[in-house]
Amino acid sequence: MVDPIPQGLEGHVIPYLMIDGASDAIAFYQRAFDAEELFRMPMPDGSVAHAEIKVGGATIYLADAPHDMPGGAGSPQRYGGTTVLIHRYVDDVDAVVQKAEAAGAKVIRPPEDQFYGDRAAVVEDPFGHQWSMHSHIRDVSPEEMAEAMKKMGG
Repeated sequence: MVDPIPQGLEGHVIPYLMIDGASDAIAFYQRAFDAEELFRMPMPDGSVAHAEIKVGGATIYLADAPHDMPGGAGSPQRYGGTTVLIHRYVDDVDAVVQKAEAAGAKVIRPPEDQFYGDRAAVVEDPFGHQWSMHSHIRDVSPEEMAEAMKKMGG
């Protein structure tokens, strides 16, 4: 009997990125985030039908965005933006952002200490996906967060 959930993926939610230029994206993720390519299934025309990478231990699927995708899923570039941030905790957010920028990412929000206890930044990869990078720098109680939100007018 075949296991309905592949071994090692039990309980995981896996982002599936639709990209215009998936081969270039894999190379970028390797340079910017030390991604490990696990699998690539090329189409006869050389585009990527499906690929799997690991970034910091997390699995991410990606493919060249077909123009006839059921449900209309497409790359952020096709739709002029994204509705999803890819959130990742890292040891040194400043170093990761610097490396991503050197590899071609655009810094949307530079690293800054946040009221909720993280140092956080957002970068946009050359394919329109946004990555929210965080390093936890201090523990903050729910009460402290609520007080900080009041002071911010939230």
